Formats: sequence, structure tokens, C-alpha cells
Amino acid sequence: MLGNRGGNKEIKRNVSGFRQVNVEHLNGVDWLIMNHPQSRNALSCGMIADLSNALQQANDNPKVKVIVIAANGHVFSAGHDLKEASGRKNLKGSSQQETVNTMLDTCAKLMLSLNQSPKPIIACVQGAATAAGCQLVSMCDLAIASQDAGFCTPGVNIGIFCSTPLVGIGRNIASKHAMEMALTGDMFSAQDAFRFGLVNRVVPSVELKQQTQSLAQKIASKSALGIASGKPAFYLQRDLPTKDALTFASRCMMEAMLSAECEEGVDAFFEKRSANWAELS
Repeated sequence: MLGNRGGNKEIKRNVSGFRQVNVEHLNGVDWLIMNHPQSRNALSCGMIADLSNALQQANDNPKVKVIVIAANGHVFSAGHDLKEASGRKNLKGSSQQETVNTMLDTCAKLMLSLNQSPKPIIACVQGAATAAGCQLVSMCDLAIASQDAGFCTPGVNIGIFCSTPLVGIGRNIASKHAMEMALTGDMFSAQDAFRFGLVNRVVPSVELKQQTQSLAQKIASKSALGIASGKPAFYLQRDLPTKDALTFASRCMMEAMLSAECEEGVDAFFEKRSANWAELS
């Protein structure tokens, strides 16, 4: 997917061994690439398992500073695998409920793990992101979309409401926009998603990978320990009352300002040099 830029020897292709996700390492960035275009990269149990395991491997690897979630094919992700989900019709009673509940529960755990990862995660969206696929974008810390990408929550078109996707989407965008997506089931353009606040940037399709890697490497050059403490603090304070959020954030800031990371950063600033975070990792 990325190609070998200028003979860069740091890149390794499909080092994971996963069936539906390829992993590429490039300059401190792990690309987790959904690779099941024949199912429109649906979030089947297999895809969710591969993404979850690949994410955990990236979290555990100190050489990985930033994670990118991308996809091969024309569709980023079509959301839940409807063929897999519809198999519940062959079951009766509690087995039917258990099947659906397991599908939703494993997907919810994947979504939570994106927020809980200590590393920044960027969605690189090249095509349509629908239903839980749109939720996947919303749960990443940042998102860059191709001008050809589209976003929708089409559950209402088949008799359901995209309640779980709206958990992430509704925390990214204004309620009126979220409800318009959910109530109409329409496909919204990448520019709409940018206007709503669902994605950070919209770029030409030919520049998508390069711009995503460029942003990832910029973030990778920052303090990994600082980000690892600051990212969870951001998500925790967001759901607190303002007074409690300020108290919590002040405590986090105090700990950060007394850290070796901050000392190195301040020294580097006054000495007009780049900070050497590697020695503190």
C-alpha cells in the first residue's frame, strides 16, 4: 500500500501473519491495513480480532510511536458484516440473542481500545466508511480523508438505528449533524465530514498516504511518554463536569511539568536544539 519511498529500508510488508489485516512499519509508524476488499472490509468477527491483535502488538512495541488504520480497496469499511449477522436467523431463543450480543460486544471492545491505546491513532480514509466503519473513524484520535471518501450511518434504511456508531460519532460532531446522518441514512461527502468535524483534513486521493504518513511522523517526533499520559487525560476530562475536569487536568499538568520529559523539552527549547526523547524512553 505505501510502497518503498526512496528505497527506505525501514518498511516491512505484511509482517503480521494476520488473515485480514496487513501491517507495515515505516519510520516509527505502524500501518494497520484492513485487507478484505471482497467483503468491503466489513467488521466481521475475524476482522475485529485481527485489528484488535494488531493494535495490541503496536501498543506493546516501543519502536511504534503512531498507529494508522487504513484499508485496501474502494471501501474503507462497510461496518458490521451483514451476512455474518444475518446468520442469527438459523438460531432460536437465547442463542440468537447471544450471537448478536457477542458481535456488538467484540466491536465495542475494539472501539474502546482505540481510545485507550497510549499511542495516537490516525484513520486514513480512502473510500466509504459506513455504519460501524464510520464509528471506527470517529474513535480514532485523528482522521484524514480522501476527497473520494464518504460517510454514512445507513441502519435506518434496513429497519434499525445506528445507535452504537453514534456513540463515537456523537462525541465528534454536533448533535444536529449526527442525527441528520442517522435519520436520513444518506452518504455524506468528505467535505461534509470535515465541516461536521468528523475528519481533520480532506486531501486529493493521490496525496492521502503521503499526507497521512507526514502527519504521523510529525507526531512521532514528539515525546511518546508525554503523549501516553496526555491522551487518556484528554478523553477522561472530556466527560467530567467543568470544575472536576479543571481539577483533574491541573493534576495531570503538574505531574507532566515535574517530569524528566518536561525538563528535557524545556532545556532543548532554551538551548535551541531538538529534544532527545529517545534517552528518556
